[in-house]
Amino acid sequence: MAPAVPSVRPSARAPEPAPTARPTDAAERAAGLRRAIGSLMARSKKTIPHYYLSTTLDLRAALTWMEAQNAGRPITERLVPAALLLKASALAAKDTPEVNGFFTEGSFRPSAAVHLGVAVALRHGGLVAPALHDADSLPLEVLMRQLRDLVSRARGGRLQRAEMADPTLTITNLGDLGVDSVFGVIYPPQVALVGFGRLREEPWALNGLIGVRPAITATLSADHRVSDGLRGSRYLARIDELLQKPEEL
Repeated sequence: MAPAVPSVRPSARAPEPAPTARPTDAAERAAGLRRAIGSLMARSKKTIPHYYLSTTLDLRAALTWMEAQNAGRPITERLVPAALLLKASALAAKDTPEVNGFFTEGSFRPSAAVHLGVAVALRHGGLVAPALHDADSLPLEVLMRQLRDLVSRARGGRLQRAEMADPTLTITNLGDLGVDSVFGVIYPPQVALVGFGRLREEPWALNGLIGVRPAITATLSADHRVSDGLRGSRYLARIDELLQKPEEL
């Protein structure tokens, strides 16, 4: 006798495939932002003749002064090294106008104001660089407050259109990720980008004596249509000079 074939009830159905997961709005926004950044950076590398410089900054004087200033402040109002680096970069740009402005319609237009674009990595991916307006004229305490606010609102998606539209010079700082130096790509129509690496201790020779000092690598990516190695070197040297007199920032 042949074995009985199990009956199949008419109501039985094959399992339906699970619905395909759709990307979240945040993922879609991040992907769109990444595409936009990639397109902009590709255009920058194709159209802007970049040149690159780097130098090592001695931060002993700046950090000693900062620690003394922070001694009497609440934690929420204390300065961080980034504030000093931003202020020195802004003041040096005022003295070296070839790094601060826009190259449009075949010519360079220097900016009378220094609006520092601060590169901020977003939580879901992507990057924005909103502006700290008039950074050269802001007292360090105000610059520090505005920097915290800017980063918070950038990551919360609450930036204003004007903050995204008018940076005259961009700063990127990857030191908190352990990077020694960063050579960035210029954001057109800007003509320069400054990069800072991690704060580290280095052997330092001065007046025939060797010691250990806190140091950081500063880099400059600049547009050769507007400036050259001489002007770029003067800009980085000016940042170094300013950091040796932090009380004047």
